[in-house]
Amino acid sequence: MRESKALIESRAFGVRNVPLLRPLGWLARGWRDLMRCPLPGLLHGLFLAVFGGLLIYVAHHRFWLLSGAFTGFLLVAPVLATGLYAISRALERRQRADLSVALAAWKPEGRLVVFGVLLAFAGTGWVLTSASLITGFAGAPVRTPLEFIKIVVLNDHSHLFEVWLAMGAFLAAPVYASSVVAIPLLLDRKVGVLAAVLTSWRVVQAHPGPMALWAALLMLLTVLGMVTALVGLVVIAPWLAHASWHAYRDLVSVAGLEEQP
Repeated sequence: MRESKALIESRAFGVRNVPLLRPLGWLARGWRDLMRCPLPGLLHGLFLAVFGGLLIYVAHHRFWLLSGAFTGFLLVAPVLATGLYAISRALERRQRADLSVALAAWKPEGRLVVFGVLLAFAGTGWVLTSASLITGFAGAPVRTPLEFIKIVVLNDHSHLFEVWLAMGAFLAAPVYASSVVAIPLLLDRKVGVLAAVLTSWRVVQAHPGPMALWAALLMLLTVLGMVTALVGLVVIAPWLAHASWHAYRDLVSVAGLEEQP
Protein backbone atom coordinates (compact mmCIF):
# COMPACT_ATOMS: atom_id res chain seq x y z
CA MET A 1 0.00 0.00 0.00
CA ARG A 2 1.38 3.39 -0.98
CA GLU A 3 2.23 5.66 1.95
CA SER A 4 0.88 9.19 2.09
CA LYS A 5 3.08 12.15 1.30
CA ALA A 6 2.61 13.51 4.85
CA LEU A 7 3.78 10.24 6.42
CA ILE A 8 6.87 10.14 4.20
CA GLU A 9 7.57 13.79 5.05
CA SER A 10 7.18 13.08 8.76
CA ARG A 11 9.66 10.21 8.65
CA ALA A 12 12.37 12.62 7.55
CA PHE A 13 12.44 13.66 11.20
CA GLY A 14 13.92 11.25 13.71
CA VAL A 15 12.66 10.77 17.25
CA ARG A 16 15.33 10.86 19.95
CA ASN A 17 15.19 8.76 23.10
CA VAL A 18 14.91 10.75 26.34
CA PRO A 19 14.84 9.58 29.98
CA LEU A 20 11.71 9.82 32.10
CA LEU A 21 12.79 12.93 34.03
CA ARG A 22 14.04 14.90 31.02
CA PRO A 23 11.00 17.28 31.21
CA LEU A 24 12.59 18.77 34.34
CA GLY A 25 15.57 19.71 32.19
CA TRP A 26 13.25 21.41 29.70
CA LEU A 27 11.89 23.54 32.52
CA ALA A 28 15.41 24.47 33.60
CA ARG A 29 16.44 25.50 30.09
CA GLY A 30 13.16 27.33 29.54
CA TRP A 31 13.75 29.34 32.71
CA ARG A 32 17.27 30.18 31.53
CA ASP A 33 15.92 31.51 28.21
CA LEU A 34 13.30 33.59 29.99
CA MET A 35 15.94 35.15 32.23
CA ARG A 36 18.25 35.86 29.28
CA CYS A 37 15.52 37.61 27.27
CA PRO A 38 12.66 38.47 29.64
CA LEU A 39 10.79 41.30 27.89
CA PRO A 40 9.06 39.34 25.06
CA GLY A 41 8.09 36.55 27.44
CA LEU A 42 6.73 38.80 30.16
CA LEU A 43 4.70 40.78 27.62
CA HIS A 44 3.30 37.51 26.29
CA GLY A 45 2.43 36.36 29.82
CA LEU A 46 0.86 39.71 30.62
CA PHE A 47 -1.32 39.47 27.53
CA LEU A 48 -2.53 36.01 28.55
CA ALA A 49 -3.23 37.17 32.12
CA VAL A 50 -5.16 40.24 30.92
CA PHE A 51 -7.14 38.17 28.44
CA GLY A 52 -7.95 35.66 31.17
CA GLY A 53 -9.04 38.52 33.40
CA LEU A 54 -11.37 39.77 30.66
CA LEU A 55 -12.87 36.29 30.35
CA ILE A 56 -13.55 36.25 34.07
CA TYR A 57 -15.07 39.74 33.96
CA VAL A 58 -17.37 38.90 31.06
CA ALA A 59 -18.45 35.43 32.25
CA HIS A 60 -18.04 35.59 36.05
CA HIS A 61 -21.79 35.03 36.54
CA ARG A 62 -21.88 32.24 33.93
CA PHE A 63 -19.31 29.81 35.26
CA TRP A 64 -20.60 27.07 32.97
CA LEU A 65 -19.30 29.22 30.10
CA LEU A 66 -16.20 30.49 31.89
CA SER A 67 -14.84 27.03 32.72
CA GLY A 68 -15.12 25.85 29.13
CA ALA A 69 -13.89 29.11 27.60
CA PHE A 70 -10.81 29.28 29.80
CA THR A 71 -9.78 25.68 29.27
CA GLY A 72 -10.54 26.02 25.56
CA PHE A 73 -8.31 29.09 25.45
CA LEU A 74 -5.51 27.03 27.00
CA LEU A 75 -5.80 24.56 24.10
CA VAL A 76 -5.14 27.39 21.67
CA ALA A 77 -2.44 29.09 23.80
CA PRO A 78 0.54 27.08 22.42
CA VAL A 79 0.18 28.60 18.96
CA LEU A 80 0.25 32.07 20.56
CA ALA A 81 3.75 31.29 21.87
CA THR A 82 5.28 31.17 18.38
CA GLY A 83 7.32 34.31 19.00
CA LEU A 84 8.85 32.83 22.15
CA TYR A 85 9.88 29.69 20.28
CA ALA A 86 11.68 32.02 17.86
CA ILE A 87 13.44 33.70 20.81
CA SER A 88 14.67 30.35 22.15
CA ARG A 89 15.83 29.34 18.67
CA ALA A 90 17.77 32.58 18.31
CA LEU A 91 19.40 32.12 21.73
CA GLU A 92 20.31 28.55 20.81
CA ARG A 93 21.97 29.78 17.61
CA ARG A 94 23.67 32.68 19.43
CA GLN A 95 21.84 35.17 17.25
CA ARG A 96 20.16 38.43 18.21
CA ALA A 97 17.17 37.70 20.45
CA ASP A 98 14.83 40.54 21.32
CA LEU A 99 11.24 41.68 20.92
CA SER A 100 11.68 42.24 17.17
CA VAL A 101 12.55 38.55 16.71
CA ALA A 102 9.38 37.52 18.53
CA LEU A 103 7.24 39.92 16.50
CA ALA A 104 8.80 38.77 13.21
CA ALA A 105 7.65 35.22 13.96
CA TRP A 106 4.07 36.52 13.93
CA LYS A 107 4.11 37.42 10.24
CA PRO A 108 1.27 35.68 8.38
CA GLU A 109 2.31 32.07 7.82
CA GLY A 110 -0.23 29.82 6.18
CA ARG A 111 0.69 26.60 7.97
CA LEU A 112 0.63 28.17 11.44
CA VAL A 113 -2.65 29.92 10.63
CA VAL A 114 -4.19 26.59 9.56
CA PHE A 115 -2.97 24.90 12.72
CA GLY A 116 -4.25 27.77 14.87
CA VAL A 117 -7.69 27.52 13.24
CA LEU A 118 -7.78 23.77 13.92
CA LEU A 119 -6.89 24.37 17.59
CA ALA A 120 -9.56 27.08 17.77
CA PHE A 121 -12.15 24.58 16.50
CA ALA A 122 -11.02 22.12 19.17
CA GLY A 123 -11.29 24.81 21.84
CA THR A 124 -14.75 25.81 20.64
CA GLY A 125 -15.84 22.19 20.72
CA TRP A 126 -14.78 21.91 24.34
CA VAL A 127 -16.55 25.17 25.27
CA LEU A 128 -19.81 23.85 23.81
CA THR A 129 -19.35 20.43 25.40
CA SER A 130 -18.55 21.89 28.82
CA ALA A 131 -21.48 24.30 28.68
CA SER A 132 -23.88 21.55 27.62
CA LEU A 133 -22.79 19.21 30.42
CA ILE A 134 -23.00 21.76 33.21
CA THR A 135 -26.21 23.50 32.13
CA GLY A 136 -27.95 20.28 31.14
CA PHE A 137 -27.07 17.98 34.03
CA ALA A 138 -26.26 20.16 37.06
CA GLY A 139 -28.92 19.99 39.76
CA ALA A 140 -29.20 23.79 39.93
CA PRO A 141 -27.99 26.83 37.96
CA VAL A 142 -24.20 27.25 38.08
CA ARG A 143 -23.24 30.90 37.85
CA THR A 144 -20.14 31.33 40.03
CA PRO A 145 -17.02 29.31 40.96
CA LEU A 146 -18.46 28.67 44.43
CA GLU A 147 -21.66 27.31 42.92
CA PHE A 148 -19.60 25.09 40.62
CA ILE A 149 -17.73 23.66 43.63
CA LYS A 150 -20.91 23.19 45.66
CA ILE A 151 -23.25 21.90 42.95
CA VAL A 152 -20.85 20.01 40.69
CA VAL A 153 -17.63 19.16 42.54
CA LEU A 154 -18.98 18.36 46.03
CA ASN A 155 -22.25 16.75 44.97
CA ASP A 156 -22.27 13.24 46.46
CA HIS A 157 -25.32 12.25 44.44
CA SER A 158 -23.94 13.04 41.01
CA HIS A 159 -20.95 12.02 38.91
CA LEU A 160 -21.15 15.13 36.76
CA PHE A 161 -17.74 16.40 37.86
CA GLU A 162 -16.09 13.08 37.02
CA VAL A 163 -17.80 13.05 33.63
CA TRP A 164 -16.74 16.66 33.03
CA LEU A 165 -13.11 15.85 33.84
CA ALA A 166 -13.19 12.69 31.72
CA MET A 167 -14.63 14.55 28.74
CA GLY A 168 -12.01 17.27 29.12
CA ALA A 169 -9.22 14.70 29.19
CA PHE A 170 -10.76 12.83 26.25
CA LEU A 171 -10.77 16.00 24.13
CA ALA A 172 -7.45 17.40 25.40
CA ALA A 173 -5.36 14.24 24.96
CA PRO A 174 -5.42 14.13 21.13
CA VAL A 175 -4.89 17.90 20.96
CA TYR A 176 -1.84 17.56 23.21
CA ALA A 177 -0.49 14.62 21.19
CA SER A 178 -1.04 16.54 17.95
CA SER A 179 0.58 19.79 19.05
CA VAL A 180 3.24 19.06 21.68
CA VAL A 181 6.10 19.40 19.17
CA ALA A 182 4.15 20.29 16.02
CA ILE A 183 4.04 24.06 16.52
CA PRO A 184 7.80 24.52 17.17
CA LEU A 185 8.43 22.17 14.24
CA LEU A 186 6.23 24.27 11.94
CA LEU A 187 8.19 27.36 12.99
CA ASP A 188 11.57 25.68 12.59
CA ARG A 189 11.10 23.74 9.36
CA LYS A 190 9.23 23.95 6.05
CA VAL A 191 6.95 21.03 6.76
CA GLY A 192 3.25 20.47 6.15
CA VAL A 193 0.72 20.65 8.96
CA LEU A 194 -0.26 16.97 8.72
CA ALA A 195 3.40 15.88 8.66
CA ALA A 196 4.08 17.99 11.77
CA VAL A 197 1.07 16.44 13.54
CA LEU A 198 2.18 12.93 12.59
CA THR A 199 5.66 13.68 13.93
CA SER A 200 4.14 14.89 17.18
CA TRP A 201 2.13 11.67 17.50
CA ARG A 202 5.25 9.60 16.82
CA VAL A 203 7.03 11.43 19.64
CA VAL A 204 4.20 10.75 22.10
CA GLN A 205 3.94 7.09 21.10
CA ALA A 206 7.69 6.61 21.50
CA HIS A 207 7.86 8.27 24.93
CA PRO A 208 4.62 7.71 26.87
CA GLY A 209 6.30 8.16 30.27
CA PRO A 210 8.20 11.43 29.67
CA MET A 211 5.33 12.91 27.65
CA ALA A 212 2.80 12.05 30.38
CA LEU A 213 5.08 13.73 32.92
CA TRP A 214 5.43 16.75 30.64
CA ALA A 215 1.65 16.98 30.26
CA ALA A 216 1.25 16.82 34.05
CA LEU A 217 3.86 19.56 34.58
CA LEU A 218 2.18 21.77 31.97
CA MET A 219 -1.18 21.30 33.64
CA LEU A 220 0.02 21.77 37.23
CA LEU A 221 2.04 24.90 36.49
CA THR A 222 -0.81 26.37 34.44
CA VAL A 223 -3.25 25.72 37.29
CA LEU A 224 -0.75 27.37 39.66
CA GLY A 225 -0.74 30.42 37.41
CA MET A 226 -4.53 30.50 37.41
CA VAL A 227 -5.06 30.14 41.17
CA THR A 228 -2.76 33.10 41.83
CA ALA A 229 -5.48 35.35 40.38
CA LEU A 230 -3.78 34.85 36.98
CA VAL A 231 -0.75 36.89 38.09
CA GLY A 232 1.41 33.80 38.01
CA LEU A 233 0.66 33.32 34.30
CA VAL A 234 2.77 36.40 33.55
CA VAL A 235 5.86 34.32 34.34
CA ILE A 236 4.62 30.74 34.01
CA ALA A 237 3.20 31.07 30.47
CA PRO A 238 6.45 32.27 28.84
CA TRP A 239 8.49 29.86 30.98
CA LEU A 240 6.49 26.93 29.63
CA ALA A 241 6.70 28.28 26.08
CA HIS A 242 10.50 28.45 26.17
CA ALA A 243 10.61 25.00 27.79
CA SER A 244 8.38 23.64 25.00
CA TRP A 245 10.97 24.72 22.44
CA HIS A 246 13.61 22.69 24.26
CA ALA A 247 11.22 19.73 24.42
CA TYR A 248 10.96 19.87 20.63
CA ARG A 249 14.73 20.17 20.20
CA ASP A 250 15.37 17.21 22.50
CA LEU A 251 12.72 14.97 21.00
CA VAL A 252 12.89 15.65 17.25
CA SER A 253 16.08 15.00 15.31
CA VAL A 254 16.77 17.07 12.21
CA ALA A 255 20.18 15.49 11.63
CA GLY A 256 21.06 15.37 7.95
CA LEU A 257 18.45 17.97 7.01
CA GLU A 258 19.43 21.31 5.56
CA GLU A 259 19.63 24.11 8.13
CA GLN A 260 16.84 26.64 7.68
CA PRO A 261 16.70 30.30 8.78
